[in-house]
Amino acid sequence: MSRPHKILFYLGHPAHYHFFSRVFKTLNPEQYTIVIKTKDVLEQLLRENNLPYVNIDAEAMGAGRSFLRMLADLLNRSYQIGKLARKHRATLLVASAVEVAVIGKIFRIPSYVFFEDDFEKIKPFAKIAGPLASHLVCPDCCSAWKWNHKKIGYNGYHELAYLHPDHFTPDESIAYRVLKKGKKNFLLRFSQLGAYHDKGISGLTDDKANLLVSMLSPHGRVMITSERPLPPSLEPYRIQIKASDIHHVLAFADIYIGDSQTMTAEAAVLGTPALRYNDFVRELSYLEELEFRYDLTYGFKTTDFDGLLNKARQLLTMPDIKNTWSVKRNKMLTEKINVAAFFTEVLTKTK
Repeated sequence: MSRPHKILFYLGHPAHYHFFSRVFKTLNPEQYTIVIKTKDVLEQLLRENNLPYVNIDAEAMGAGRSFLRMLADLLNRSYQIGKLARKHRATLLVASAVEVAVIGKIFRIPSYVFFEDDFEKIKPFAKIAGPLASHLVCPDCCSAWKWNHKKIGYNGYHELAYLHPDHFTPDESIAYRVLKKGKKNFLLRFSQLGAYHDKGISGLTDDKANLLVSMLSPHGRVMITSERPLPPSLEPYRIQIKASDIHHVLAFADIYIGDSQTMTAEAAVLGTPALRYNDFVRELSYLEELEFRYDLTYGFKTTDFDGLLNKARQLLTMPDIKNTWSVKRNKMLTEKINVAAFFTEVLTKTK
């Protein structure tokens, strides 16, 4: 009988914690080690959920880093992950990051790289992860480009690994700690857009955010969650909430608007109308599927702010909008799998 794997998970983004969170619950704590870098609320999420971790890059990094600085940081993280892999006798490396592919190749440890952005659209990532990773795990609708022979596809989305109704039930009592009863509630999300693949990509600027707030405020409560600093005009709208509670708020919000890929998809799979505004629109297959197959979300490039405003106004006039989205969400759910169960099977059944 083979011994269970000793898995090293490397998390570089709050979304990475979320889509492995159910896997952590199925494993014995002795079976895995969590390694992270500082990013937004990632460390807060691990603390709130009492999960031990090692932070190998405690400096929160934003936009504007040079290529050489990003390369140096990547090499340093890879070195630290390698040391921890040897210390903990890891037999499997798992991440949504290239560092584990590099270390896996050097130390001959199988590596599983999870992603949901088509590889052609994240070429710097793909050109490292593609040739070096043992396996590439992504939704069926996503492309692994030149490395499709390594692809392990599944009929779902990363967000269904933690927001599938088998695992997550929105709690109204948590949501209404910040939402207002008897009013429409709008959640706005502003990303840092400082990752390597965000170079040349823009989203909701402060000026456009102020215009959105001015348009939405007469219709209900506006709430903002942001990776980046906010100007004084927007700071009063920032909500104070535990990082682990945001999905309850998102599920009960009437409309979500933001420039984050991840939170747009989260809103969609929770049945909340979602508007996305950034230069990745029309570029990523999983969000295109959520938009054009299931009509759960709408994307607008940064050249079409008027389109975003017009769609928001249209949604504001729709009666029973949440019930309409619930029907569309249920159709999506009937066609998709329990992704967390799939992830667990892939990582525990592998030889």
